[in-house]
Amino acid sequence: MIHFLKKIILFLLELEAKLVLKKYKPIIVTITGSVGKTSTKDALYAMLSKFYYVRKNIKTPDNRIGFPLTILGSPNGGTNPIIWIKTLLKGLSLILQDHTYPHLLILETVVKEPGHIDSLLSWLYSDIVVITPFGSTPPHIEFFDSREHLIHEKTKILSTLAPSGILILNTDDEAIRNLQHVPKVRTFNFGFNENSMIQASHEHILYDDNKRLKGIQFKINYDGNSLPIPIEGSFGKNLIYAVLASVVVAREMNLNMITAFESLKHYPTPPGRMKLLAGVKSSSIIDDTYNSSPAATTLAIETLKAIETKGRKILVLGDMMDLGTQSQEEHKKIGTLAAGVADILITVGIRARLIAEGALNSEMDENTIFQYESAQNAGKFLEQEIKENDVILVKGSQLMRMERTVEEVMNNPTQKKMLLVRQGSEWI
Repeated sequence: MIHFLKKIILFLLELEAKLVLKKYKPIIVTITGSVGKTSTKDALYAMLSKFYYVRKNIKTPDNRIGFPLTILGSPNGGTNPIIWIKTLLKGLSLILQDHTYPHLLILETVVKEPGHIDSLLSWLYSDIVVITPFGSTPPHIEFFDSREHLIHEKTKILSTLAPSGILILNTDDEAIRNLQHVPKVRTFNFGFNENSMIQASHEHILYDDNKRLKGIQFKINYDGNSLPIPIEGSFGKNLIYAVLASVVVAREMNLNMITAFESLKHYPTPPGRMKLLAGVKSSSIIDDTYNSSPAATTLAIETLKAIETKGRKILVLGDMMDLGTQSQEEHKKIGTLAAGVADILITVGIRARLIAEGALNSEMDENTIFQYESAQNAGKFLEQEIKENDVILVKGSQLMRMERTVEEVMNNPTQKKMLLVRQGSEWI
């Protein structure tokens, strides 16, 4: 009975969403890929909000529900029938009466298994599609036949692009470069690649007057111009990619580029994505606990490698989930990479033991490697181990709850609800 009711609600939600789109005709920007999607969504929202009334979707495990709810501007009702009734009534009101409606919607896709978004393809349209990197071993690959199969499923969203639509690609990922010849759409690209239309260069770490971490700076090169972009409080190539994608959108929508650049310099980067936090004992934490994959972890460790500090570099790494048969190899690869960067390595979880094994095989001193089963216990150990000027990078898949490690060592834990990921009632 409950399953039947869910099907009815989903049918009605999709019907109402379709009719709302037909009536109000918002510009829709859809984001797919595997690495940096949420950062791209947030950067686009920060920039486009300076020009339009914009709505972005709250990430949900299932776009089949999340997209209609975003279009209707309603929360997920969960098991509360009253909320679902209110949502359906709101949809009717949007259809039958005139309301102020967003000029632009930003939708981040989630594809965790084959066919996951197929039902959306019959009614959703996109004016702009942004494709972020996939990486060599994307998250959720366990549920697909191959990397190519996963990419095929994630790029099905291209079928929603109108003939006059815009496709924006990250050309630093070879798999994405192969998508540059989609017929009947306008294609633009970005990346560090020198052939990119919008290119990033001169990336470097920023420090304050006391030589403490501050953020990053890089240049954006486009149409013969070269502009420096400093961003305080965050790090990493994924952040740069998010800014580049936003610049492409601004350029192709003929927006005021000065306003666009200023909004991107100051946009509030989301928690848990290479976010700089003050740690205990005058240490610095790079909080990258939102989620994890081999590609994202590699980029994070490369950032840590580039940082100069008077203290030590400490890596706290949790399991990377949903990697299937490639899990062992990918965890060991991360261990090898960690051995060349970290002074101390702390692993969390069963799979992450292979990170420790990879580090040991790369001749990292076993006395500098520590293994824990829970993020909280790892944090309690770390709190005792930290010294002044240490830089700590914390990362792991969502299920590992690595933000609990950060909570143990952050200098202002009373602000955790504002600074850390997964602080809502559904997670506590």
